[in-house]
Amino acid sequence: MTSQNLATSYNELQRAFDARPSDLKKCGTLLAQLKVGLIEAGLLIPQGETNLHDLVVARDILEIGVFWSIRAKDVPSFDRYFSQLHTFYTDFRSSLPPSKREFAVRGLNLIRLLTQNRIADFHTTLESLPLPADEINTNPYIRHPVNLERWLMEGSYSKVWNAREEAPAEEYKFFVDSLMGTIRNEIASCEESAYDSLPLKDAATLLFFPSQSGLLVFAQQRGWQVDLTAGMITFAKKNDEQVEIPTQKLIAANLAYARELEQIV
Repeated sequence: MTSQNLATSYNELQRAFDARPSDLKKCGTLLAQLKVGLIEAGLLIPQGETNLHDLVVARDILEIGVFWSIRAKDVPSFDRYFSQLHTFYTDFRSSLPPSKREFAVRGLNLIRLLTQNRIADFHTTLESLPLPADEINTNPYIRHPVNLERWLMEGSYSKVWNAREEAPAEEYKFFVDSLMGTIRNEIASCEESAYDSLPLKDAATLLFFPSQSGLLVFAQQRGWQVDLTAGMITFAKKNDEQVEIPTQKLIAANLAYARELEQIV
């Protein structure tokens, strides 16, 4: 891909991405073509002397790829784009102008780590941010995942749920929803152990379902029995595991041990 074709495709990508709603299919096609062009131009993994304008364009393309991945619900693609961006955010930080999307991207990565329960990596990544400690709580893109992590550790799940509406960017809601899926399964396991059944309304409240339809789908996935007439959910109980105790062998062993003690005495 020539430099002119790369610039043309980049402009097309910007228009498709900025459209409301974004043309996700066109963005995906253009991103695939542009990544090939970046590889051919030596810009995907820059080395040596490289034109700064070309580096900025490459960074913009990869940043759009990050947000496109979330909008397309393609998490592995998000991981790849973020990994490729890391070089631009670290090795070329001093030579490139600041990116207005950088901390939005970094914040998304922090929430991604939370969804994977990689708490140690979360704190390591947070500490390595090019951001003074006193600015963490003033940057909305970083403050949001920091609050989420604290509420998760506290078990304040209602705050995690409410944080969805406080997301600094629409893409953040995707990972918050993923976190809520994990939380719901943990709560459901506790409900199964603590109760034989619950009213539908109470179960929906405990599991943070705003509508009954979402609860019914979840109940089916968990194998729960739903009685819409009575408005009750009956939880599936796992069969108690029966452990066979080798009684005869234990008795024989104890008798043998007793005889040995008699001989010693």
